[in-house]
Amino acid sequence: MDTRGQHLLAEYYGCRNRLLNDKESVERLLRDAAVAAGATVVATVFHRFAPQGVSGVVVIEESHLSIHTWPEAGYAAVDFYTCGDCFPERAHETLMRGFEPDRAELLTVTRGLGWERSLRVDQHEFDGPWAVQASNGE
Repeated sequence: MDTRGQHLLAEYYGCRNRLLNDKESVERLLRDAAVAAGATVVATVFHRFAPQGVSGVVVIEESHLSIHTWPEAGYAAVDFYTCGDCFPERAHETLMRGFEPDRAELLTVTRGLGWERSLRVDQHEFDGPWAVQASNGE
């Protein structure tokens, strides 16, 4: 059994739209992101907080895609863990188009059995002037 997978952690800052507080829109965008990545959606659970914010998870056959938003700060935190033949970077591209952030931070971690170390940071990207990239577990 192949347990290897990719875990993408994304931070979206300065999102300019009201989407972050709209439960149905956030759910639709995350479902679209999962499909864009080639994942198979099994179920979704989303909750809107009072006075604001949305949390939710898209359960996929390959694992999950989850989010928590802070509309008052224009910020969203997303986590996408997948095994199999999915492409989580395509989910990130979909979310970038949907949230329209001023900037984003992305961390890609390789997980699972079959590696010398189970958790391995493959890439850490910032799109600001303080940009840093790490690869090969550094």
